Amino acid sequence: MGFLRRFRNYFLTGLVVSAPIGITAWLAWWFVSLFDAWVKPFIPSVYNPDTYLPFSVPGVGLLAAILGIALIGALAANLVGRTILGYWEILLDRMPVIRSVYKAMKQIFQTAFSQESATFEKVGLIEYPRRGVHVVVFIARALDSGEIGLEPGQEMVACFMPTTPNPTSGFLFFVSAEEIRVLDLSVEEGAKLVISAGLVTRAGAGNGEMVEAIDDETIASLIRKKKQSAAARKPAKKNAAKKAVAKRTKVSRQKAT
Repeated sequence: MGFLRRFRNYFLTGLVVSAPIGITAWLAWWFVSLFDAWVKPFIPSVYNPDTYLPFSVPGVGLLAAILGIALIGALAANLVGRTILGYWEILLDRMPVIRSVYKAMKQIFQTAFSQESATFEKVGLIEYPRRGVHVVVFIARALDSGEIGLEPGQEMVACFMPTTPNPTSGFLFFVSAEEIRVLDLSVEEGAKLVISAGLVTRAGAGNGEMVEAIDDETIASLIRKKKQSAAARKPAKKNAAKKAVAKRTKVSRQKAT
């Protein structure tokens, strides 16, 4: 039994260490292969190293895409490029559906890659979807209620509620400033808390160290609480069932009389 327990611990430790490395390597390889599959067919055979080598060189498509995007950026930075881009936008502006998509995507990328764009700086809690239930949110900025079409004069906070375990999707909330509780956590610590579904929290106040909050003792305690809660609900269910039977019996007797 001792050998099996040690083997289990070693296996889980190895899994924790190797799984992030393997997944990261697989995602990097998938990303490079995706660009190679898209871009390599457009590279002239004279400039494609696969023409001269007996094996395929990974990353050629990604490198060509980076150089192509940099070239487009260089052209757009001068007068000729800006003129061409202006005519191109005039053409797209005459296409109803494509115009909306292009403007939305342009605004998103300009905001995301702007050097002056703001980022999340604080982590907070709001009560959602009801009182007493708190969710983690990333605070974007403070604003006046008039900026979002409400009656001006009320201080609001724009915050983003990420989903677990994928924090890139979520919901945008505008809440009153007094209804949000700012946490003493960095954005990175808040992201770890969300991604781990609450399993990783700060070890102590102020030290900034994040540890796994769930151990065997905690799991056992949670199981005991769940059993106690289930046991407490059983008498209530039995009493409710007895009351329902008594009520039906009373109604039946009244109908019979």
